Amino acid sequence: MFNRDRWNEILEALTANWFRTLLTAFGVFWGIFILVILLAAGKGLENGVKKGFGDIATNTMFMWTQIASMPYKGLPKGRRFTFKTGDVASIRDQVPGLLYISPRNQLGGFGGANNVTRGLKTGAYNVYGDYPEIIKQDPINITTGRFINYGDIDNRRKVAIIGESVRDELYEKGEEHIGSYIKIQGVNFMVIGTYTKKSNNGDPQEGQNEIYVPFTAFSQAFNQADDVGWMAITAKDNNSITSLKENIIEVVRTNHSIHPEDDRAIGNFDLYQEFKKVNGLFIALKVVAYFVGVLVLLSGIIGISNIMLIVVKERTKEIGIRRALGASPWAVRGQILLESIFLTIISGMAGIAASTGLIFLINLILDSAGPDEDTMFADPSVDLNVIFVALFILIGSGLLAGLIPAQTAIKTKPIDALRSD
Repeated sequence: MFNRDRWNEILEALTANWFRTLLTAFGVFWGIFILVILLAAGKGLENGVKKGFGDIATNTMFMWTQIASMPYKGLPKGRRFTFKTGDVASIRDQVPGLLYISPRNQLGGFGGANNVTRGLKTGAYNVYGDYPEIIKQDPINITTGRFINYGDIDNRRKVAIIGESVRDELYEKGEEHIGSYIKIQGVNFMVIGTYTKKSNNGDPQEGQNEIYVPFTAFSQAFNQADDVGWMAITAKDNNSITSLKENIIEVVRTNHSIHPEDDRAIGNFDLYQEFKKVNGLFIALKVVAYFVGVLVLLSGIIGISNIMLIVVKERTKEIGIRRALGASPWAVRGQILLESIFLTIISGMAGIAASTGLIFLINLILDSAGPDEDTMFADPSVDLNVIFVALFILIGSGLLAGLIPAQTAIKTKPIDALRSD
């Protein structure tokens, strides 16, 4: 219950020596300030690194063939083999828990030989034969037209979605591209859409120098038969692709007579495993931030505890009089603890306000600088949970800081306190 006399007494005790109170409060202010800034900086770094993953489905693995390193069933080591479309069906049938399986074939490469022409203009681009699901695994932003659909797959339509850099190089400015034709290694494909995306290696130019065509049309046009270059495989949300990976590889080993212990024949990249490592790193950084912040805060708490001991010493006679007039030990203890908690919370909240103000200014500067696709630091922030944790730490710290002075105050006998000068 609010007691005006008690709060007047608290304010009078804390303002009796302004300079001493401010110096004491600064320790707590600085500790909370450092804690919030460290957590926000860690979050900003986390946002920047995860931004590098883009919108790609992180519960995904990529798989390709290499060279068999062990002989098996009469087949020699060192032999090459190729995935087939039948492998896709086998994986889908034998490995539950998968969301998407996207076989892909690839032609050419950025910076390689010219493989696409339109009139007198030519260019070298990555050309992918894909299924519609690939856009959910490695998202792109369709800017005009549409992406591949299953009508294109079933009818082997020779259609293409081109990057905006491809459009800019093969078409005049303002020239209509939807419905026009480009030649990929001499085969005509009709352009049905354009897109933008961020390249996986962060190079925006390479990200726009790609062309997507239906997998079936690609296989027919470039004599790939039922060959598959590589696959992108995504697990359902309640499954980890890492836990399913060995089952997937085992299916392919069986299909191609690969030795069960040959770990070099099939290459793979587990994006989910890498993503978990990144998450683990930032959990560790958060723990370090709390550890360092709490240590700095602890030095401020020690300062408050020391100053409260001095205050108790200065008010020995006052405490003796209160005890002689019938004040209970708990009343005296509560008064000292309340003063300690009040000073801790006020200085701590000032630290939270200052740190959030600085974070706001940093975000303003980052926003004014404009979006940077290659930045490793983005949107530093703290959520309400951090504020609640900080408040909990402040209240606990205030109790801790006032505990020893409060116990010292009630241990003093009233008669001894009254005799004190």
